Amino acid sequence: MASWNSTPMEVTYEVLGWIAFVSWSISFCPQVILNFRRNSVVGLNFDFVILNLTKHSSYLIYNATLYFSSAVQKQYFHKYGSKQMIPVAANDVAFSSHAVLLTALVLIQIAIYERGNQKVSKISIGIVVAVWLSAAVCFFIALSNHSWLWLICVFNLIQVCMTAIKYIPQAIMNFMWKSTDGYSIGNILLDFTGGLTNYAQMAVQSIDQHLDIVQPPVHVSTFPTVSCQESTANSPNGSTSEERTGAMGKSPDHHHPVQPEVV
Repeated sequence: MASWNSTPMEVTYEVLGWIAFVSWSISFCPQVILNFRRNSVVGLNFDFVILNLTKHSSYLIYNATLYFSSAVQKQYFHKYGSKQMIPVAANDVAFSSHAVLLTALVLIQIAIYERGNQKVSKISIGIVVAVWLSAAVCFFIALSNHSWLWLICVFNLIQVCMTAIKYIPQAIMNFMWKSTDGYSIGNILLDFTGGLTNYAQMAVQSIDQHLDIVQPPVHVSTFPTVSCQESTANSPNGSTSEERTGAMGKSPDHHHPVQPEVV
């Protein structure tokens, strides 16, 4: 597998990765705390929440499968070469699991707290249903010829698409209400910070490995990202990739990124 050519580059990559990891990990907390303090979810758009849950669920499927499945890893190396680093590390799996749990917690808050006359729109329900039905169809297609790498890339593509659209309902509601009451700006600032440092990681890795910067990382929640193609960068041994789909560590048994994103 590929290894780092420059120790300073590797250290920089690790530091940026930890910043992205911490930023993304705690980005869910401000909204949960705000909902709890207000005992209300009025002002938080429910479409954003279900689209976000779909995004992180797809991201978790991608990360966990590529990280734990030897069959998928074998297909990955066959396609991209044995010298490539797998674009997912343990911290990516941990982050996506954390994201799914906290987003699910927000859904619970929506169910028990004051929500006024807000509800999930039919458009968002339709999008989510269409996405998971499409994923089910892709599963049966992959099942026939064991194209598992292709299947998880489909899930990564789903998370990228969800990343691109999930903030739209909240932005529209803020504009119509002329208010951001009920929606935590901390979430946006931390998500944005994670996205910027993740892009910086990609640049550092590309410079060190002499790669072209072709694709953005897979988890950039505030921006669309990509996965499953050659040349991409992801999070380090202790960071995550997020909307960067993977992360790579410093040692050969860690992994290099590649994606079709999309945090």
